Amino acid sequence: MFVLVAALLLLGILLGAVAHVPLPLSLAAAAVIGCWLLIFAVRERASRRLR
Repeated sequence: MFVLVAALLLLGILLGAVAHVPLPLSLAAAAVIGCWLLIFAVRERASRRLR
């Protein structure tokens, strides 16, 4: 229960911060995070195929 409350609190803080940042900066940050997740997924998939 505490983990859920902490996660919701952190999400609220992050969304509140994004609301005050200019849109191009938010989109750039989203693109960087998306690329990072894509690279992570590709590396994980490649490592599982080698096993």
